[in-house]
Amino acid sequence: MRDEVDELVEAWGRERADLDLAPVAVFSRISRLARHLDLARREAFTQHGIEAWEFDVLAALRRAGTPYELSPGRLLRETLVTSGTMTNRVDRLAARGFVERLPDPHDRRGVLVRLTADGKRAVDSAFTELLEAEAGILADLDTDQQAQLASLLRTLLVPFS
Repeated sequence: MRDEVDELVEAWGRERADLDLAPVAVFSRISRLARHLDLARREAFTQHGIEAWEFDVLAALRRAGTPYELSPGRLLRETLVTSGTMTNRVDRLAARGFVERLPDPHDRRGVLVRLTADGKRAVDSAFTELLEAEAGILADLDTDQQAQLASLLRTLLVPFS
């Protein structure tokens, strides 16, 4: 079985036989898979009326567990955005009725961002759709191969954590 990356590596091999092209064979495939995953994510979220950034914030709140709330600082760490960006995102999500701001009972000056019932429905339905799309991408791998791939990718990602 061959793919477009095999052709790319062969072409580079002809032009730069002096180089080890093994990284190209791996990362070109990862890059192409990332594009397909991005398209699948966009499609799953669009079908449920949310954008990727909205899913990221709603998913962080959903993963927090009942009562599905986090401080703005914790949301920043979960979503890797700036404070100004998070404020804007929470404002927009609150306007859509997906989140609400509540006083933090442990900090008189603080607030908590809580997922509403509408926000929970939106993130749950989008996540279900996303998992179906991701399962489709992985369909040619059996369970053991999927676990092996996950383990190998984890090995590559751990140094960046």
